[in-house]
Amino acid sequence: MGQSQPFRATALIVEDDPMQREMICVLLEESDFDVIQCDSAEAAETVIDEVGGCLCLLMTDVNLAGRKSGVELAHIAKARNPRLEVVVTSGRSISERLPDGAKFWAKPWAALDVLREAQIAQRITEQAMAEQPRAEQAIAERTSRR
Repeated sequence: MGQSQPFRATALIVEDDPMQREMICVLLEESDFDVIQCDSAEAAETVIDEVGGCLCLLMTDVNLAGRKSGVELAHIAKARNPRLEVVVTSGRSISERLPDGAKFWAKPWAALDVLREAQIAQRITEQAMAEQPRAEQAIAERTSRR
């Protein structure tokens, strides 16, 4: 029998500035996160469609390459995965409403803030994964009684 792999959190980083994107990715990778990076909301939306349930953190800039903004992406991501931790960042204030549960960070933010948020997202995901088998067992028990 094979040994199960330990849980590795996955973050989706969406930033059109390659240097900022790379800095966030390296920071998270050094903290044992799997990281997927995109420069546009359209590319990120494809990732969310393919692996959205595996993501625990989305960090996106407001202004991105492509037609959609990071705020639009935040709404799409939360609609498809309500438990996803979402952080929207910008060097300017924003007037658009964020989805419930999403956070706004003004740039510049500290690397420690990214790590702290990633740890929170990982904990939330691990708790949800631990609760899922219990919920499935309760459903199976109810179904077998019928």
